[in-house]
Amino acid sequence: MERTRGAATGSQTLARGLHALELVAGAREGLGVQDLASLLDVHRSIASRLLATLADFRLVVRGADGRYRAGAGLAALASGVHGTLRAAAEPVMRELAEELGATVSLLVVEGDEAVALSVVEPRDAAYVLSFKTGSRHPLDRGSAGVALRAAQGERPGESADVAAARAQGYAATYGEVEPGAHGVAVPLAPVDGLPTACLNLITYRADIAESAPAALVAAASRLAASLA
Repeated sequence: MERTRGAATGSQTLARGLHALELVAGAREGLGVQDLASLLDVHRSIASRLLATLADFRLVVRGADGRYRAGAGLAALASGVHGTLRAAAEPVMRELAEELGATVSLLVVEGDEAVALSVVEPRDAAYVLSFKTGSRHPLDRGSAGVALRAAQGERPGESADVAAARAQGYAATYGEVEPGAHGVAVPLAPVDGLPTACLNLITYRADIAESAPAALVAAASRLAASLA
């Protein structure tokens, strides 16, 4: 019985610590000890111990204002996860970029933003639209934002565009991130341990955008199968 109680207590502590880490990582302005205590509905001393333990592992860091934010240790963990996703996606993206003659990117959710984890341009196209890895934009904008919202599952009050993207398997927008540019994005099927992600194509050519959905959906299916 003692062993069972200890395991249960340990699991509860771990779950509470992981929840604390999620809350801190998702708070743009960071969280103070009392903020976390209120969110977890625990005593301030428990919240303080949780934050101190997370800080010991560099998963959070205490700023000069006394608030805790995501630390370098968390970034290192994330880079490993992102590396796995990127390594699986890039061969598929290169094939897709060459087939369609347009730039293809892999975007993931970070907070309330879509972030480019990888960007692949076709080698032989005379002219392409491109942007840098690490570029980000709000989730409420562009085909990638719509696709990522769709991949997160149905939510109360979601837009009609998100519901439509979930139903048809892709999102298409025009001029929402880059003026004059078409975007087409397909959400990736959820995979345990990996961030919510999508494949996105961007082009100035309407004909490419119109022909892209089927190829993007097929590529996303191949990628999902390789990650499963």
